[in-house]
Amino acid sequence: MKSDPESLLKNNDELIHSDALKVKSHAQRPQEDWVLHTLMIEGYDVPFRFKRQGKYRTLRGARVNLTYYPTQEMVAGIPVEIMKVVRVKRT
Repeated sequence: MKSDPESLLKNNDELIHSDALKVKSHAQRPQEDWVLHTLMIEGYDVPFRFKRQGKYRTLRGARVNLTYYPTQEMVAGIPVEIMKVVRVKRT
């Protein structure tokens, strides 16, 4: 099933959609039964994170379309802002 960013944005006011963002770095780490993907995007100082069942081909240097929302994660007792990715598509 293909997801349409417009329908996702209609259903949730907090979602943000960005097109043609350039990926500076892409890290993939196992986390229980999932693989945690962390993207750093040019022009942003915040990590973009998502989980998938398996590893992806590296996205470093690629342009991607992202649908995401801001959230906070506790790291060593300090709240850190991250972007939780709902949809990622290579352009």
